[in-house]
Amino acid sequence: MLTQRQSEILRLIIQNYTSSGIPVGSKTLMEDGVKASSATIRNDMKALEDAGLLLKTHSSSGRIPSALGYRHYVDHLLKPARVTNDDLQQIRLSLSKEFHEINEIIQQSAEILSELTSYTTFSLGPEIKDRRLTGFRIVPLNSRQVIAIVVTDKGNVESQVFTLPENLGSQDLEKIVRIVNERLVGDPLMTVYHKLRTEIPMILHRYFQTTEGISNLFDTILGHAFEDKIYVSGQMNLLDYELHQDLEQFKSMFSFMTDTYELTQMIVPTDSNIHIKIGSELGNELLQNMSMIQASYEIAGHGRGTIALLGPTSMPYSKMLGLVDVYRQELANKLADYYRSIDLTGS
Repeated sequence: MLTQRQSEILRLIIQNYTSSGIPVGSKTLMEDGVKASSATIRNDMKALEDAGLLLKTHSSSGRIPSALGYRHYVDHLLKPARVTNDDLQQIRLSLSKEFHEINEIIQQSAEILSELTSYTTFSLGPEIKDRRLTGFRIVPLNSRQVIAIVVTDKGNVESQVFTLPENLGSQDLEKIVRIVNERLVGDPLMTVYHKLRTEIPMILHRYFQTTEGISNLFDTILGHAFEDKIYVSGQMNLLDYELHQDLEQFKSMFSFMTDTYELTQMIVPTDSNIHIKIGSELGNELLQNMSMIQASYEIAGHGRGTIALLGPTSMPYSKMLGLVDVYRQELANKLADYYRSIDLTGS
């Protein structure tokens, strides 16, 4: 159990170190208002070091926080800083542009947060469970390639270029479009997912002499509608953290940043609170010297989305916590406005 003065010393050391990157000594703490002698402060710093909350980097009296020290600070001492008017205006201006689909807003939200923080950021849109398939088209590009366009009622548009199997011709494409529009358009995505594995294979046998490759094509074309679309921005900011000097380690990190499943599992919170994970709590050896602040937001009738930022353990937690909290509220307001505009257009 820390004394009040030890808690204050730990708080000041973390705030000083996260802003300057320089180990903090007793003289600095006295200048910051700790009312005790230099010797008393050094004794308290030694007690904090013995408790595993501070580290001594060399023989001088300067100390830096340990991962455990950051954890104690986050759990017991951290208060969010107020977002500056300049940052708030930048957020609102960036989100005020005209967007044509939900994914544009989600992608832009990751880019805005990365620009504001200079960290790596993640944005995951509202859940897909209540979406319906409302549109489907296949547009030929050449004799063997097409672009498939899938639209849902929540404003999501997925498009992808595919190379067709050799046994498929233009008439077969017309059959595929007709099957999707007659049997799947208008259904909730979870129903579409179920039909792709039960009803559709039987229907394909009635339409085609051979279904070789066609079932896979259906899965591939429509499968993207079921993916949680996670956007990552500021990957190159990892180079600025000075945490990944080894080239192979950096390659592993960059590969991890493109793994949609792993990233989604890492950032999705279990509730509506803001969560801060430090070092080993992130569950990946590549992230031992990093921290993540993640927060969810609710859109009434449309599910929960998530934003997160990843930076060094020495990030200014107070500032970042305040920024993330305000940012998720602004993003939720923007998405709610967009969904209302869709509902009005469709009514």
